Amino acid sequence: MNRTVDIALPPREAAHPVLVRATAAEACSLPIGEIKGTRILKRSIDARSKRPLVRLRMEVSTEEEFRELPAAPPELPDVRKGKPVIIAGCGPAGLFAALACIERGLRPIILERGKDVRARRRDLAAINREHLVDPDSNYCFGEGGAGTYSDGKLYTRSDKRGDVAAVLRTFTAFGASPDILVDAHPHIGTNKLPEIVTAMRVAIETAGGEVRFGTRVTDFLIGSGRIQGVRTAQGDEVLATSVVLATGHSARDIFELLHAKGIAIEAKPFAMGVRIEHPQAVIDRIRYHSAVRDPFLPPASYNVVQQVMGRGVYSFCMCPGGIIAPCATAPGEVVTNGWSPSKRNNPFANSGIVVAVDPLDVSGVDRTDPLIGMRWQQEVERTAWRAGGERQSAPAQRMEDFIERRASVDLPACSYPPGIVAATLDHVLPAEVAVRLREGLKAFGEKMRGYRTNEAVLVAVESRTSSPVRIPRDPVTLEHPQVKGLYPCAEGAGYAGGIVSAAMDGLRVARAIAGDPIF
Repeated sequence: MNRTVDIALPPREAAHPVLVRATAAEACSLPIGEIKGTRILKRSIDARSKRPLVRLRMEVSTEEEFRELPAAPPELPDVRKGKPVIIAGCGPAGLFAALACIERGLRPIILERGKDVRARRRDLAAINREHLVDPDSNYCFGEGGAGTYSDGKLYTRSDKRGDVAAVLRTFTAFGASPDILVDAHPHIGTNKLPEIVTAMRVAIETAGGEVRFGTRVTDFLIGSGRIQGVRTAQGDEVLATSVVLATGHSARDIFELLHAKGIAIEAKPFAMGVRIEHPQAVIDRIRYHSAVRDPFLPPASYNVVQQVMGRGVYSFCMCPGGIIAPCATAPGEVVTNGWSPSKRNNPFANSGIVVAVDPLDVSGVDRTDPLIGMRWQQEVERTAWRAGGERQSAPAQRMEDFIERRASVDLPACSYPPGIVAATLDHVLPAEVAVRLREGLKAFGEKMRGYRTNEAVLVAVESRTSSPVRIPRDPVTLEHPQVKGLYPCAEGAGYAGGIVSAAMDGLRVARAIAGDPIF
């Protein structure tokens, strides 16, 4: 007999398998001797009361012990003679689309403008130390996409659009910890993601797929309303009648190319704000109601939202024990994001605090321009670069100083590798963002006592939460309505927001290309 029960234990007891088993037996009203096997189906931290609990959903068996087979990469067919499918972009959407294509006998050709994970590290070091940005190899472009070097959080609310569990199982098959299958907020860690995405790429190549690094798409080859292939920066033509656009939310040249060729795109709302960084101990005290965090509890995170003047102000990509990363994709701009290693053991906690924006609400702009949001986003990033001393140094201000509209005479220690420079963020952020951000921070200080503090620093600018452009597609075929065989996909097309939702969209597009049901 198998039963499912929910139990709650203090963190220290939840880390002890014998105590977990005994509590599960008690919840089933069974003697512990009758329990042959237990396994955790779901695990979460409940910190609502003064004594945090670990909540576990358990499967209990009175017949046999559960035997979990070690995860292994899927056995993929040889597709060297399969129909080619071009996939522009080697991020989560591109990788998962390629794997799904192979499973259906199609031969993926991934064209990635950036470098493989090993070579990419040198370009990241150049950003951090020398303030040099390679527009084709950075935190956003390269093997694994933005997710490889920006944390690996796998939490998503988009389960209605795909099978989240299947995505998580695929990650474990390629080397991620099985913990991601049970944790309420699964996380891989930037230190582990490079090996995982490399293993995925090797599997694709072993099956006969191709991955070409340093290959940027510069033109679409179109005939009689159907895609015929693409042209690359090297001048080569790569031919296929199916092209997946999985280029990410920062591929501005792709948006420009689509617009120049008269292929429909649309401006869409996005979000803009700052990275806020607290000492991790401050967030631990707030969330766990204790001066010292229980060693059996993970570094605390938070999630906040507030409506201000008709717009949402909210936390985004919260990174406990994390680091603020420089994510510019071109010289002359400053962009921030955040990431955490798997142990989340850095002394700072950072999160995007952003304001929902719709550039069409801005006065004096051309509302017929589908790239209006992108241009607005770009101008703010250039303003941040100038305020940072025309380097990758980021303009920053202490939290309380920003709220009270006073200059910061000094700044606290900060994890942002290129360094921060004191600035008045009202001179960096658009007025409609700054005023809402200020009121939102006040509200968050009321919701979380201790959050509003001058120990916290605001680092500008957090502007790449999502794409400012949507590329339309047919809801059934997933093709662009003007160009048959062109499949807009994931974050860059406006259909995803994070690793898991991007991966699911890549799977959906691959199924559509193969003629499988996609819902």
